[in-house]
Amino acid sequence: MNAGDRVRVERGDVTHEGVLLPSTTDAHLVVKLDGGYNVGVDRDAASVDVLETDAYAVGEGEHEDGSVVEFDEELPTVSLISTGGTIASTVDYRTGAVTAQFDAEDVLRAVPELAGRANYRGRVVANMLSENMEPPVWQDLAAAVHEEIEAGADGVVVMHGTDTMQYTASALAFMLETPVPVVFTGSQRSADRPSSDNVMNAVCAVEAATSDCAEVMLCMHDTASDDVCALHRGTRVRKNHTSRRNAFETVGGEPLGRVDYDAVSDPGDTEEAAITFDGEYLARDERELALAGELNENVQLLKFTPGMDPARLERLAGIDGLVIEGTGLGHVHTELIPTIAELVDDGTVVAMSSACIEGRVCDRVYDTGRDLLDAGVVEAEDTLPETAYVKLMWALANREDSAAAMGESLAGEATARSTPWR
Repeated sequence: MNAGDRVRVERGDVTHEGVLLPSTTDAHLVVKLDGGYNVGVDRDAASVDVLETDAYAVGEGEHEDGSVVEFDEELPTVSLISTGGTIASTVDYRTGAVTAQFDAEDVLRAVPELAGRANYRGRVVANMLSENMEPPVWQDLAAAVHEEIEAGADGVVVMHGTDTMQYTASALAFMLETPVPVVFTGSQRSADRPSSDNVMNAVCAVEAATSDCAEVMLCMHDTASDDVCALHRGTRVRKNHTSRRNAFETVGGEPLGRVDYDAVSDPGDTEEAAITFDGEYLARDERELALAGELNENVQLLKFTPGMDPARLERLAGIDGLVIEGTGLGHVHTELIPTIAELVDDGTVVAMSSACIEGRVCDRVYDTGRDLLDAGVVEAEDTLPETAYVKLMWALANREDSAAAMGESLAGEATARSTPWR
């Protein structure tokens, strides 16, 4: 009897059925019930029958920093890369809080609905909650994804905490040219909660990883119900709610596509396609695999606020890049412009984005904007501030014309024009 086995536990006149979880003591069993709740049982007071053994036992072969699950030649191969986060979390019984501690194989055991959909190669790149994510981990992750694709993966699913997922997805979109889908997914609510979104998000992400869309995407709930997942382009997505299951939105347009969970979970019951794409995308095998993984971390993202002391900008002297989240069309207080000009003269690339959720920067309308352009500020078009921050890190390390690159669309981060779409 091992963690991952499906068991029936009888104690007195009470019977429980569910999946056996790892236990913190030898004296107790922990069983995840079908309704999502966990129950602890005293081993000595219970009778246990194994109904089904763990279908995801790790094989003998090792693969780099992970392990290989038994393969079926008729299925596509999906590399499942874990970085931590709520989707790979459980309760820390020391503190009562949720903590990231599962590796990739644990997630496979926790989501039995993944069975039969693909062959899985499990790999752990990091094991952290996403607020602890840093650019060097983005680089490690990009290198790992590159290696998995080079080794023959038909698609990659990256499990990641939701709070900074958009930063990491943007980083990989700039660092990688990929011939296969790279799909980020996570969970707003941990597997220990009955309302967890981990199963549906993981299943839909695997479906997207075997699709024809060879881009870096995010796969998360599209509505509050367990019906559809949205596929967001990694450079155009933002987390817009702290805890709602459909917290992620494509800014300034519709998602790339959607995954119908009913069609994915029971394809014989519906004539609807499992995945529909609404926007243009790079198709599978359209690009050769390439990695440009260098980043310049000497970059800051600064949000302008009314009354901001120019000294805040003066203290940034010596940085290589600065993204300003300005107001409206891309403005700051006029008293800040001389300091910005000094930064540019000293070699800092200064890019302007907007705090507005939608629309693009245009510094040619008002005098303030024109003065910013004269100071050497470059417009980031309608690139999201967070994406522009990551993009500037990448551009400074990989493009000689890094300033000009901030006005181009390199990975779908900037649209050709902004139009009302609602």
